[in-house]
Amino acid sequence: MSRQAIFAEAMGSGLLFATVIGSGIMAERLSGGNVAIALLGNTLATGAILFVLVTMLGPVSGAHLNPAVTLVMRLRGQIGTDIALGYVVAQLSGGILGVWIAHLMFDMPVLQLSSKIRGGPGQWAGEMVATFGLLLTILGTAKLRPGQVPASVALYITAAYWFTSSTSFANPAITIARSLSNSFAGIAPICVPAFVAAQLIGAVAAHLVSDAIFSGLPKELA
Repeated sequence: MSRQAIFAEAMGSGLLFATVIGSGIMAERLSGGNVAIALLGNTLATGAILFVLVTMLGPVSGAHLNPAVTLVMRLRGQIGTDIALGYVVAQLSGGILGVWIAHLMFDMPVLQLSSKIRGGPGQWAGEMVATFGLLLTILGTAKLRPGQVPASVALYITAAYWFTSSTSFANPAITIARSLSNSFAGIAPICVPAFVAAQLIGAVAAHLVSDAIFSGLPKELA
């Protein structure tokens, strides 16, 4: 197992999660109560940092930054079980540290739990769709236009923040980490299991569907 890859997953997750929480706090403070403006600020920051992180860390670890991505790459035989487990631990630990750093930057209590209820069939369906689309984007773009993966991932998440009912968490690690922040981007701990289950269902569905769409096509189409 590459120590560099594990460290890249931890650091990348920390920066990503700090961006999601920090931009949510900043957006809420500056938006004057306008939730749409706050969500827009949160969206733009998240999309931007994803482009940077996937571009920078893709050659090191694949820039999974997401246990759902790691799961699918394990199912497809692109990584081994030991690496997959190492990635997930790194994503969770680095990501939670990123949340705590965001709290520290904004003079908030470092340790907290979210009270924001997010749930119901509509939001669970939103998480399935969000994660399905993210994994399909990664798998299809990585095969046909690998140089466009950073932009594709960033743009997909930017869109999914707005077209999904759940605002597209699409990541079990960030869902757990966001439960530790009672801020704009938080989610109550009681809501986490259903979100994570929906995300994993969406990820596995994308794994299966991608073969039906992309198998047999030549790699790196012009």
